[in-house]
Amino acid sequence: MKRMDNPIYKVVIVGASGFTGSELARLLVHHPAVEIMMITSETHTGKPFSDLHPQFYGILDMELVSASAVENSKPDIIFLALPHGISMDFVAKWEPLGAKIIDLSGDFRLSSPEVYENWYEKNHSYPQGFKNAIYGLPELNADQIKDANLVANPGCYPTASILALSPLFARNKIQKGSVVIDAKSGLTGAGIKANATTHFSNVNENFKAYSIGSHRHTVEIEEQLSTLSQNKVTLQFTPHLLPIDRGILVTAYASVTEEMNQEKLDKIYHEFYQDKQFIRLRKSPPGVKDVRGSHFCDICPVWDARTQRVIVVSVIDNLLKGAASQAVHNMNLMLGLSESTGLSQIPLKP
Repeated sequence: MKRMDNPIYKVVIVGASGFTGSELARLLVHHPAVEIMMITSETHTGKPFSDLHPQFYGILDMELVSASAVENSKPDIIFLALPHGISMDFVAKWEPLGAKIIDLSGDFRLSSPEVYENWYEKNHSYPQGFKNAIYGLPELNADQIKDANLVANPGCYPTASILALSPLFARNKIQKGSVVIDAKSGLTGAGIKANATTHFSNVNENFKAYSIGSHRHTVEIEEQLSTLSQNKVTLQFTPHLLPIDRGILVTAYASVTEEMNQEKLDKIYHEFYQDKQFIRLRKSPPGVKDVRGSHFCDICPVWDARTQRVIVVSVIDNLLKGAASQAVHNMNLMLGLSESTGLSQIPLKP
């Protein structure tokens, strides 16, 4: 139930049909400080939102409208839950008008239009946006996000990977060129559109790597860790597709620049994340169900004395901390709300 003694901010979700749009709506419909004023869809205009996502029947039945209706609605926050390559045109149209935008695509996550075009193999229609976009990882950039008008919501793999390694890169403890990230994601990370790769018969009782050496999230991880360490970072990133619906598990390996032991490693992580309420440091490796349906990122750093390597396991819900709840966290910061507002969900297990 909303508290009417506080300001109610008006928000718009652009892009209703996907998993991210659905999860955004689920979080925002009970958020105590916001009201969903409209949800858009170009292919389902006129239909109730609950027709696309039956779990919302009787809860959120509002009629979907075209994105053209947003321009005159003057919302406090616009969420762009759109595919890569499409969001940029909406940002180009609305950012100059002063709208606060959270873009959940990859269109503004990277450092420049040139880097984007190299990895996404698509020309960027709004290169000016890169000057204003703030990378929306609250654990690293909260102060910048508070003053931002355009926030680039991080990718799911980068969120889990960057959070796994940030404490060590922030202190320049990682040997150059030594990082290997082995990442695994549930099927919802591939989006809602059906294709042969995510067909039940191809994923059930199956497990495979993909985009080896070329996944676009590689450069996103490298750039953020480079900024954090103030040194150029190059790493090996290999994603895998798990036959589960949601969740990401990252195992990161690295050599360090100085003598290390488990006690010292634990201290580094505890000091870095001591005031970060959605990071849970674990003594044993977490599983994806430990964070399912929540905004938590669980991290377990381990020192392997035999191989002289750090091994870090991190898990997130790819649709939440890797997308929708991270966007809500960013919204809270942009609106001056408590960071945890509307994000207190306990993980679903089993």
